[in-house]
Amino acid sequence: MTPSLSNPEYASAFAFSPNCQHRIAIPIARLPTQTELSLAITIIHGHEPGPTLWLSAALHGDELNGVEIIRQVLQRLDCMRVRGTIIAAPIVNIFGFIDQSRYLPDRRDLNRSFPGAANGSLASRLAHLFMTEVVHRSTHGIDLHTASDHRINWPQIRANLDDPATAAIAQAFAPPALIHANIRDGSLREAAGKRGIPVLLYEAGEAMRFNQEAIHTGVTGILRVMAALQMCPLSPNLDPSAAPVVQAHKTKWIRAARSGLLRLQVQLGSHVTKRQVIGIVADVFGEHPSLVRATAAGVVIGYTQKPLVNQGDAIVHLAIGEAIADPAQDHPTPEPTH
Repeated sequence: MTPSLSNPEYASAFAFSPNCQHRIAIPIARLPTQTELSLAITIIHGHEPGPTLWLSAALHGDELNGVEIIRQVLQRLDCMRVRGTIIAAPIVNIFGFIDQSRYLPDRRDLNRSFPGAANGSLASRLAHLFMTEVVHRSTHGIDLHTASDHRINWPQIRANLDDPATAAIAQAFAPPALIHANIRDGSLREAAGKRGIPVLLYEAGEAMRFNQEAIHTGVTGILRVMAALQMCPLSPNLDPSAAPVVQAHKTKWIRAARSGLLRLQVQLGSHVTKRQVIGIVADVFGEHPSLVRATAAGVVIGYTQKPLVNQGDAIVHLAIGEAIADPAQDHPTPEPTH
């Protein structure tokens, strides 16, 4: 059964009522077995009206860090100390979550299906439901992701930094890396942006794994944003002067020039200089090595975790720009190993 959007049964939970918490399940669709799947949402109303912040995770069903981030944030919130409303949807793509897959059963990417349509594909219907029941009720949003396809990401916020309201909450999040990112067609961020809603996209860790650094940074970042929006006081254990380590308006993937086995020589957060050796690709005996060099100065914000690479594969993701490189750091070029 497809729910009637903005059904009074659900709308009553969203209506502001001081110092209360609701947990609702909005039906999405049925599996071929007739098992009903629902969008589980927790709504927390504080002691007085204020901003409405949505938290979403698992738009890609195999990206799990955000699920744990939302759980920990909700555990820390006290309705008596919250101003405004939190709408938390820890598992948006329930189909992919069950299948341990990035996609929906029809192989569509939910985060390329917004704003969706009530009578479209399964992805389009789910996107439309989320827009109607969550995004349209919110003033701000934070969408939580991880890297995909055997990659790992340094904790980072991607956002439209040219928008002052978005840039302000992005700075408040204080991630290690803050990156201006263009809007992608069909993304949740694009659909919300068209409604004038500031949205942050948090990327950290890897698919199908909990990463404690990524989770901790996500939890503290959300609490910092809530404090900046005057939705709650800043926790005493959080540094009020914290700021992003790296800010960039451009990123670039370094790609393999040949196929073989990759041995990386950098870590997440490493500063690299242009032409610095960041890895070696060789055959299985370590022979015929090919040096992988950085094509620009920058900071490593992600990389592949697969040792086996093909020519042209993306290996290392850099946030680039002269302002973020560390010129004082010495980067000797290692000799190829055999």
